Amino acid sequence: MDVIVKPTSRLQGEIQALSSKNYTTRYLLAAGLAEGTSTIYYPAHSEDSDAMRRCLRDLGAVLEEDDEKLVITGFGRRPQLADPAHELNVGNAGAVLRFLMAVAALLPEVNFINAYPDSLGKRPHDDLIASLTQMGVDVSHRDGKLPITIRGGEPKGGHIRVSGSVSSQFLSALLFLTPLLGEDSVIEVVDDLKSKVVVGQTLEVLAQAGIRIDAREDLMYFRVPGNQSYEAKTYVVQGDYPGSAAVLAAAAVVPSDIVVKGLTEDSKQGERAIVDVLRMMDVPLEHTDSTVRIQGGAPLKAVEFDGDAATDAVLAMVAAAVFADGTSRFYNIENLRYKECDRITDYVTELRKAGADVEERQAEIIVHGKPQGVAGGVEINAHYDHRVIMALTVVGLRAQQPIRIRDAHHVAKSYPQYFDHLQALGAQVEWVEA
Repeated sequence: MDVIVKPTSRLQGEIQALSSKNYTTRYLLAAGLAEGTSTIYYPAHSEDSDAMRRCLRDLGAVLEEDDEKLVITGFGRRPQLADPAHELNVGNAGAVLRFLMAVAALLPEVNFINAYPDSLGKRPHDDLIASLTQMGVDVSHRDGKLPITIRGGEPKGGHIRVSGSVSSQFLSALLFLTPLLGEDSVIEVVDDLKSKVVVGQTLEVLAQAGIRIDAREDLMYFRVPGNQSYEAKTYVVQGDYPGSAAVLAAAAVVPSDIVVKGLTEDSKQGERAIVDVLRMMDVPLEHTDSTVRIQGGAPLKAVEFDGDAATDAVLAMVAAAVFADGTSRFYNIENLRYKECDRITDYVTELRKAGADVEERQAEIIVHGKPQGVAGGVEINAHYDHRVIMALTVVGLRAQQPIRIRDAHHVAKSYPQYFDHLQALGAQVEWVEA
């Protein structure tokens, strides 16, 4: 399905923020690795979190869910894959794949299939494969990409090195696995470590699950005692800043008076920075009692921002900067190139089609703002990427002519209600057959 985004004169109303995808997937995995029954209140529903639900069931967990909560009886350190072909389908969920590649090391054989060759099938996982190999796990793969077969059963702890230069998800995967091993482990991060804030979320969830990890302050070195057990716990999922970033950016670029509830002020989500960046752009914004209120439509000021800690909000920030007065620069964002698509080159290409004046560097997006708006009147390709879809929609709301976004249904990967929420606020968006 495609969506047509039309120029919108005003946004007004109140919505509840989506539950956090990142926390939901981590709580689900911690509950699956626990022996006993855990409860997760307000879990996110998206293609990614649903992929984790499906895979945990396939690995032997029992899940029961109602409108408020999800109850999970975990498999502990003994996952079992009933499928005779030993296949596991993570859909298009990169974090789920990487976390479960580590869990799969506890099994004799798991075949991760390539269900999305044009998206997740293109993403590299070499760094995690190298780490698992150090632990005595046999991994078959296609140049570091799907399909991937893990042959484990008895992974060994010890001194494990992992590169963090492409993604922090590889490190998070090892942090979930190593407490269950018979030996103590040291995890040393080599090269750089991207998205350190997200590693902080992983450590927060592990601590809530009763797991002890000694992390050096710079998050480049960890001591993990072995023979630990995940405790069955009750978790409450907070609101999602990455998805809300696009809604907040939309409210910033058109006349608006909107309220988004459920966004915790002291959240460890790096994408909370969307609030700070919009304030830097002179957007009238209040953030109190987990509620954000924006009264948008005023002139926007250009900004410079280091996006490494707020990876999943950068595209929304860029969309707002398209309409700012002056030149904005978003830097230290090379890891955007290794997501569902190349979120630098592919995104910049589509922004230019819509009429934006943008440049790219290897690790930067530079935006020469157009306060008068952009032309629009084009069909653009979101490259099957949910974050690109949401950010391009923000641009379409201020375009002079409608923009058609192809394959916009892929927004369901993280935020299935995105267009419903925008319509409820008054956005002029319309689904059409592709």
